[in-house]
Amino acid sequence: MDIALDLGTANARLRVNDSENAIDQPSVIAYNKDNNEILAVGDEAYAMLGKTSAKINVIFPLEGGVIAESGLVEEMVNIYMAEVCTSRVVMPRVVACIPGEITEVEKRAIVGAISSFGVRRVLLIEAAKAAAFGSGRDIMSPHGTMIIDMGAGTVDIAVMSLGGMSVSKTIKTAGNAMDEEIIKYVRRKHGLIIGKAMATSCKEAVACVNDPDESLTFRLKGRDSLRGLPRAQMVTSVEIAEAISDITTTILNAIIDVLEDTPPELLGDIQMDGVTLTGGLANLKGMKDLIETETGITVHVAKNPADCVVSGCFKATKFIEEAETQRSTLNPLMTVY
Repeated sequence: MDIALDLGTANARLRVNDSENAIDQPSVIAYNKDNNEILAVGDEAYAMLGKTSAKINVIFPLEGGVIAESGLVEEMVNIYMAEVCTSRVVMPRVVACIPGEITEVEKRAIVGAISSFGVRRVLLIEAAKAAAFGSGRDIMSPHGTMIIDMGAGTVDIAVMSLGGMSVSKTIKTAGNAMDEEIIKYVRRKHGLIIGKAMATSCKEAVACVNDPDESLTFRLKGRDSLRGLPRAQMVTSVEIAEAISDITTTILNAIIDVLEDTPPELLGDIQMDGVTLTGGLANLKGMKDLIETETGITVHVAKNPADCVVSGCFKATKFIEEAETQRSTLNPLMTVY
């Protein structure tokens, strides 16, 4: 049995066939602080976010695409894997994605969390490669392909050819950073304290990074920072665009840096084919148009962009045999554990 695993900062996705995800839930876990008992994971834990008693803690155990709380990630992975692997007779092989720029310690932490379930093999693939496979791009030919995978924890930008990375860059200012900026902006300008879930809902509803619409509004609910009482506040798309403008600029600068470092031959291929956007943040209003305006290159948003990485991980399972025997130097999979 082969399993594809996208252990994302915001969502965990598992796939065991090429049609749909077996698991697609938030990377959230709730536990009792007194005895460390796991109370809920996924959607059930996300519903508790900001609404728990003092004894219960609800956290995202991954930050910036890497593990922040190893013990909790192991628990979460074990729960999700147990739902998929109903029989322990055949130990599964797992292809998991990792950010493009990751240390050996962070890499082994991810492998350790997955191995704790008792798998036969763990194979890793960079998120940008997996996103390229999942979006239908061919990265095994001698032809330049550029992918921008925009998630909650990281933005992975890569130019690929012959199954490898020619130029790549990973930045840890992505969707979650936007949520934090919205929280700070609303408190600074309107004196309203809101939580992460409210900020995320606002971003998804009205955020626009290119030519925002003043008439598009969202009703925020939170606590007045001076009086401490409940209060609601209407904000416009223009205000939210202002709040996340620094994050948007950072992402754009990283994309331009990668293009400037790309060899001319590959750059010609990219100019001809365009750039592919994947990841949940690819759906942010105006992102496609802004990148096209700033770079002069056509941008395509992949079909079901949030699922591209896990879909690509599953497609990469066909390279497992080659990776185990090291028969090919063009294998997109990394180290076998």
